[in-house]
Amino acid sequence: MSASGGTKAIVAALAANLAIAVAKFVAFLFSGSSSMLAESVHSLADSGNQGLLLLGGKKAQREATPQHPFGYGRERYIYAFLVSIVLFTVGGMFAIYEGIEKINHPHPIEAWYWPVGVLVFAIIAESFSFRTAIKESNEIRGKQTWTQFVRRAKAPELPVVLLEDLGALIGLVLALGGVGLALLTGNGVWDGIGTLCIGVLLIVIAIVLAAETKSLLLGEAAGIEEIEKIKTALVDGDVVTRVIHMRTLHLGPEELLVAAKIAVEGHDTATQVADAINAAEARIREAVPIARVIYLEPDIYRPEATK
Repeated sequence: MSASGGTKAIVAALAANLAIAVAKFVAFLFSGSSSMLAESVHSLADSGNQGLLLLGGKKAQREATPQHPFGYGRERYIYAFLVSIVLFTVGGMFAIYEGIEKINHPHPIEAWYWPVGVLVFAIIAESFSFRTAIKESNEIRGKQTWTQFVRRAKAPELPVVLLEDLGALIGLVLALGGVGLALLTGNGVWDGIGTLCIGVLLIVIAIVLAAETKSLLLGEAAGIEEIEKIKTALVDGDVVTRVIHMRTLHLGPEELLVAAKIAVEGHDTATQVADAINAAEARIREAVPIARVIYLEPDIYRPEATK
């Protein structure tokens, strides 16, 4: 996985979530808080998700084969999609089930200092993980807003970690609120309500992740800036006079397929056209290094051919 894949952010999130999951589960055993149980499962699911992202990045590095001639770059999209499924089923659905159970059968929280202490510790640890993800994202985000970055990023790992960390921090605040209200009122129902809110939050995040990674799995074109760079690189004003039409497709986060029909003059020789195509490919790769698979078809320009 390249640096743009956010390996540092993934490892930071994995380390934080494993430590937090253990701490939350210990707090649940001592306090009986359903919010703590839901949060421990949430952190455990997040740890598994980071493991999936690392596994996907490793598998994506395999060389192309005759059966998969364009390589395995999309493995990263598949494993990111699996993350959304895990987050929905293991994290969200379990928290909703546990919250409903606690609302129907409330009981007071024991040893309150365990859940409160662990939640404060977890907020601090998740904040460091979130800070790392933000720092890694800022290096490649450019002038995009955070919403645009999550929606347009071709490498799925950083958006996944960002949303997971954001969801974890909000979930911790909800858990702390549920535990706090349960302690103040002496009514364990509030603990169940906090757990229920955590479940709804995780499901919403899982749906957003699933929608974005589904788009990547279906195949997304290059960004607008990259498309303009490719079109500019194609035309040399001598042999290649214009781009008749062009299609791009991400084979993976760092691999782009470019297919274009280019206009040449009818009097050009085959040698001139072949040399012009080779030169155009070189210009494209220089302008957009991730454009690794390029197919150019020469043709005589006719206005109807662009329709």
